Amino acid sequence: MSRPRSETDTGLADSRAQSHVIGVVLLLGITVVAMGTLTASIGTVLDQNAAAADADRVANDLDAALDPVEATGRHRGRVSFTDGRLHTESRDVRLLEGLDGDRVAQRVRTDALVFEAGDQRVAFVGGAIVRGTNGSATLRDPPLVTASRGEGGVLLVGAPRLGDPASVGGERASLTVSTNVSHDRVSHGEGYWRVAIETETPGAFERWFTERGATVERRDIDGDGVTSVVARFEGRRTAYLVVHDLRTEVST
Repeated sequence: MSRPRSETDTGLADSRAQSHVIGVVLLLGITVVAMGTLTASIGTVLDQNAAAADADRVANDLDAALDPVEATGRHRGRVSFTDGRLHTESRDVRLLEGLDGDRVAQRVRTDALVFEAGDQRVAFVGGAIVRGTNGSATLRDPPLVTASRGEGGVLLVGAPRLGDPASVGGERASLTVSTNVSHDRVSHGEGYWRVAIETETPGAFERWFTERGATVERRDIDGDGVTSVVARFEGRRTAYLVVHDLRTEVST
């Protein structure tokens, strides 16, 4: 014969039922939070992949559209991306005289054409195309600097001057980059010479110059807050600086 359920027994049963319900609710809540975090993570990865793909595409497009050495006269190319911004930044290329100091033999305001999407960045500066993120960068194409080996050689510096391209950006942009290229070579004679390139990504340029036997340092020559990578090749050389005037125009 079973005993009647007491109030204590009933309360215990109710507590167990409530605990079960609370456990289910907590489990559902944890699942929803986990799914939300997973969805956000997937979205972030997709955005990063899309930005990286845009940067790769823009680097290839700039390489085809801006050809300062081979091109003369009018030339047109396309630069396409799904999201981001293409703009210019003030940059200089300098030929410095002597083994040290800031004696400027010639300064060219080349400027840089820069694409940014998220943390992805591509820049055309000093004839180089720099590709990377905010944390690191590599040279896709090198600067226009050639130094012969040994004493009594030649230092040839190319300085592509963009002109005044408009800043254009936005989603699903396909831009026309037009140039009208001319060239002007200046001989600076024999002496000790250094080349200085202003850039936001000095590490990439330092590695390239060092691999070619140059002595490299960083300096803010004009105090504008932008570092110049200054490269010196050994020995006396005959220096030439070639200004490639691109007269660039960017339009939709």
